[in-house]
Amino acid sequence: MPILESGENYLESILKLSEEKEKVHAIDIVNDLGFSKPSVSIMLKKLKEEGYITIGEDNSLGLTDEGFKIADKIYERHKILTAILIKLGVDPLVAEEDACKIEHDLTVESFDAIKKYYNEVLK
Repeated sequence: MPILESGENYLESILKLSEEKEKVHAIDIVNDLGFSKPSVSIMLKKLKEEGYITIGEDNSLGLTDEGFKIADKIYERHKILTAILIKLGVDPLVAEEDACKIEHDLTVESFDAIKKYYNEVLK
Protein backbone atom coordinates (compact mmCIF):
# COMPACT_ATOMS: atom_id res chain seq x y z
CA MET A 1 0.00 0.00 0.00
CA PRO A 2 1.53 3.35 -1.01
CA ILE A 3 2.23 5.77 1.80
CA LEU A 4 0.27 9.00 1.86
CA GLU A 5 1.69 12.51 2.24
CA SER A 6 0.79 12.61 5.93
CA GLY A 7 2.73 9.41 6.53
CA GLU A 8 5.70 10.84 4.65
CA ASN A 9 5.61 13.88 6.94
CA TYR A 10 5.79 11.65 10.01
CA LEU A 11 8.70 9.64 8.62
CA GLU A 12 10.52 12.83 7.66
CA SER A 13 9.92 14.23 11.14
CA ILE A 14 11.36 11.10 12.79
CA LEU A 15 14.45 11.28 10.57
CA LYS A 16 14.95 15.01 11.16
CA LEU A 17 14.48 14.67 14.92
CA SER A 18 16.80 11.67 15.09
CA GLU A 19 19.57 13.91 13.75
CA GLU A 20 18.95 16.28 16.67
CA LYS A 21 18.17 13.85 19.49
CA GLU A 22 19.46 10.49 20.65
CA LYS A 23 15.91 9.12 20.99
CA VAL A 24 12.71 10.29 19.35
CA HIS A 25 9.35 9.84 21.09
CA ALA A 26 5.75 10.52 20.11
CA ILE A 27 5.73 13.81 22.05
CA ASP A 28 8.59 15.02 19.85
CA ILE A 29 6.42 14.39 16.78
CA VAL A 30 3.50 16.20 18.47
CA ASN A 31 5.73 19.22 19.03
CA ASP A 32 7.38 19.11 15.60
CA LEU A 33 4.26 18.67 13.49
CA GLY A 34 1.77 20.41 15.76
CA PHE A 35 -0.74 17.57 15.79
CA SER A 36 -2.67 16.30 18.80
CA LYS A 37 -1.33 13.41 20.88
CA PRO A 38 -4.22 11.11 19.86
CA SER A 39 -3.69 11.86 16.15
CA VAL A 40 0.03 11.16 16.43
CA SER A 41 -0.62 7.95 18.35
CA ILE A 42 -3.02 6.68 15.68
CA MET A 43 -0.64 7.48 12.83
CA LEU A 44 2.37 5.95 14.57
CA LYS A 45 0.40 2.75 15.17
CA LYS A 46 -0.52 2.66 11.48
CA LEU A 47 3.08 3.31 10.35
CA LYS A 48 4.28 0.50 12.64
CA GLU A 49 1.66 -1.91 11.29
CA GLU A 50 2.68 -1.04 7.72
CA GLY A 51 6.34 -1.71 8.53
CA TYR A 52 7.72 1.83 8.25
CA ILE A 53 8.70 2.40 11.89
CA THR A 54 9.68 0.52 15.01
CA ILE A 55 8.62 1.38 18.53
CA GLY A 56 11.07 0.32 21.23
CA GLU A 57 10.33 -0.92 24.73
CA ASP A 58 11.03 2.62 25.95
CA ASN A 59 8.56 3.92 23.30
CA SER A 60 11.39 5.41 21.25
CA LEU A 61 10.71 5.60 17.53
CA GLY A 62 12.92 4.27 14.78
CA LEU A 63 12.69 3.89 11.03
CA THR A 64 12.76 0.54 9.28
CA ASP A 65 14.82 0.27 6.10
CA GLU A 66 11.71 1.03 4.03
CA GLY A 67 10.72 3.91 6.31
CA PHE A 68 14.22 5.35 6.10
CA LYS A 69 14.23 5.25 2.28
CA ILE A 70 11.01 7.25 2.15
CA ALA A 71 12.04 9.68 4.89
CA ASP A 72 15.46 10.27 3.36
CA LYS A 73 13.95 11.02 -0.06
CA ILE A 74 11.42 13.49 1.34
CA TYR A 75 13.92 15.14 3.69
CA GLU A 76 16.44 15.62 0.87
CA ARG A 77 13.72 17.25 -1.23
CA HIS A 78 12.75 19.48 1.68
CA LYS A 79 16.30 20.67 2.34
CA ILE A 80 17.09 21.40 -1.31
CA LEU A 81 13.79 23.12 -2.06
CA THR A 82 14.08 25.23 1.10
CA ALA A 83 17.63 26.25 0.20
CA ILE A 84 16.62 27.23 -3.34
CA LEU A 85 13.67 29.29 -2.16
CA ILE A 86 15.84 31.10 0.38
CA LYS A 87 18.45 31.82 -2.32
CA LEU A 88 15.63 33.29 -4.41
CA GLY A 89 14.88 35.73 -1.59
CA VAL A 90 11.96 33.99 0.09
CA ASP A 91 11.73 34.47 3.86
CA PRO A 92 13.18 31.33 5.52
CA LEU A 93 9.96 30.51 7.41
CA VAL A 94 7.90 30.82 4.24
CA ALA A 95 10.50 28.80 2.33
CA GLU A 96 10.21 25.98 4.90
CA GLU A 97 6.42 25.92 4.63
CA ASP A 98 6.39 26.07 0.83
CA ALA A 99 9.06 23.39 0.50
CA CYS A 100 6.90 21.12 2.63
CA LYS A 101 3.98 21.67 0.28
CA ILE A 102 6.04 21.09 -2.88
CA GLU A 103 8.22 18.15 -1.80
CA HIS A 104 5.48 15.53 -1.99
CA ASP A 105 4.10 16.38 -5.41
CA LEU A 106 7.19 16.71 -7.59
CA THR A 107 7.93 13.95 -10.04
CA VAL A 108 11.29 12.22 -9.80
CA GLU A 109 12.25 13.76 -13.15
CA SER A 110 11.51 17.32 -12.02
CA PHE A 111 13.22 16.91 -8.67
CA ASP A 112 16.30 15.36 -10.27
CA ALA A 113 16.55 18.38 -12.58
CA ILE A 114 16.14 20.80 -9.66
CA LYS A 115 18.71 18.90 -7.62
CA LYS A 116 21.18 18.90 -10.49
CA TYR A 117 20.72 22.65 -11.00
CA TYR A 118 21.10 23.29 -7.29
CA ASN A 119 24.31 21.24 -7.05
CA GLU A 120 25.87 22.69 -10.20
CA VAL A 121 24.81 26.33 -10.02
CA LEU A 122 23.49 27.37 -6.63
CA LYS A 123 25.46 25.40 -4.07
